[in-house]
Amino acid sequence: MACAPLFTQENQTEYLRIHIRANSNSVDDQRVKYLVKDAIVESLIPLLSEAKTKEEAKNIIENNISYLNAVADAVLESEGFDYQGKTRIATEKFPTRVYDDITLPAGEYEAVILDLGSGEGDNWWCLVYPAFCFTKSENSTNYVYISKIWEIINSVT
Repeated sequence: MACAPLFTQENQTEYLRIHIRANSNSVDDQRVKYLVKDAIVESLIPLLSEAKTKEEAKNIIENNISYLNAVADAVLESEGFDYQGKTRIATEKFPTRVYDDITLPAGEYEAVILDLGSGEGDNWWCLVYPAFCFTKSENSTNYVYISKIWEIINSVT
């Protein structure tokens, strides 16, 4: 069942996006971006599992920025990269994004931004709140729902 109607311009302020931006578009930088993504997702799942609002999720992230940087840096270092990750929360303008049957319209969104090195490469994106597409691989059919709101929505649909 498609969830697209839940994502409209009228309610986009209720979303907290996440973007992990690679250092560059080189094969190695893109590869390590997905390794960092997996580690960050594993770290965020227990942190955000009980977040009931966007503000709660945002506060949890803000209180754990150093931890998220350390998680990213550990992966980068273990893979032999000499740059680090830098996490921040910012409001940015984003184009329309499609993830399988989910579409987020273009607009301004608050987002957790994790720049790896220069952060000038392609990014991986999803939603931290409500968390609907945290995956452990590039296979987008491997969903891990962590949001109580999504559990409720899915129980009704």
